Amino acid sequence: MSYIDEVPVTAGPTVPADVKAITNDGFFPDISMPAMRDAMRLDSTVTDARLRPALVDAILTTNRLLREWQASYLARGIQKLEDVPALKVDGESQYVAHYRRAVYSFAKADIFESYRDYDTTASALTDKKNMEWMDSAPDVQRRNGHWAINDILGRTHATVELI
Repeated sequence: MSYIDEVPVTAGPTVPADVKAITNDGFFPDISMPAMRDAMRLDSTVTDARLRPALVDAILTTNRLLREWQASYLARGIQKLEDVPALKVDGESQYVAHYRRAVYSFAKADIFESYRDYDTTASALTDKKNMEWMDSAPDVQRRNGHWAINDILGRTHATVELI
């Protein structure tokens, strides 16, 4: 099992930087589509029309998972995630970094699932490694999103359930 995201990289057309950011609820930060594309290596084959709904859903999912945590800080009078006392790395709150990672990861998982049929060409069908990657990529991104949520909540990355 590898913990390295083995995403095949293909060059694509450049994406304009003037795309409107997705506004959030005021506590959590707005999300920039070009910044997400750059961080998660998505080129313009994923159109803005497909990326925006995936990001909106990822924001809603992440905000729902952090609702109680957010409420505890709002009750203390802290109105923005960036104002929650936290370690700063590269001038940014660890919570903002983890929040962004969760949103990006959940959105990328959604994109991977919706583009599976797009990338399943005749040549890809004969490439077992590529097909295995496509089967596991959404799960890897969801795991990354949940780990980022756990980092915010102060939980470990291990998830154990009895079946």
